[in-house]
Amino acid sequence: MTQVNQLEAWLAQEQEVLAQLAAAGSVPGVARPEQVAGKSGLEIMRAVLTGEIPHAAIAKTLDFVLIEVAEGRAVFQGTPGPAHLNPLGTIHGGWYATLLDSALGCAVHTMMPPGRAYTTAELSVNLVRSIGSKVSRVRAEGKVIHCGRQLATAEARLFGPDGTLYAHATTTCLVFEIPAPK
Repeated sequence: MTQVNQLEAWLAQEQEVLAQLAAAGSVPGVARPEQVAGKSGLEIMRAVLTGEIPHAAIAKTLDFVLIEVAEGRAVFQGTPGPAHLNPLGTIHGGWYATLLDSALGCAVHTMMPPGRAYTTAELSVNLVRSIGSKVSRVRAEGKVIHCGRQLATAEARLFGPDGTLYAHATTTCLVFEIPAPK
């Protein structure tokens, strides 16, 4: 697939997801306990993708959206823009890191059984190329490497529609049981 065709496919998928969220009346926010009770991480992530559960406000702030989820995998698509520039005129490394961290964490989240959660213990990001003004979209694809009872690890890549790699990252997450409500 050519770069132009790939970008068109990405934009079409993005519009489909945004239309689904709009139709569901989805707004950024925090899920209520009853919205996630008894659900697996994959069920929760699918509900976020369809707008049944609120999506993270940071996605609106930093102009990225969850595009796909599957067991052990999460894909976010971002629109680098002027609001994300550092003083030198390139996309700020924190934007790369946030997009990658979202893909990593959500990939791990898809592996959580009901009653289990995770938190990031370590995040390592390697920026390998600057995102220039001609790049209209990038994707962060996170994949779980290992998920056990206490630790999970994942890796992610941030790339453009032409396959150019801009950054890659890894994470280690602590996995724990969600405390029962008091």
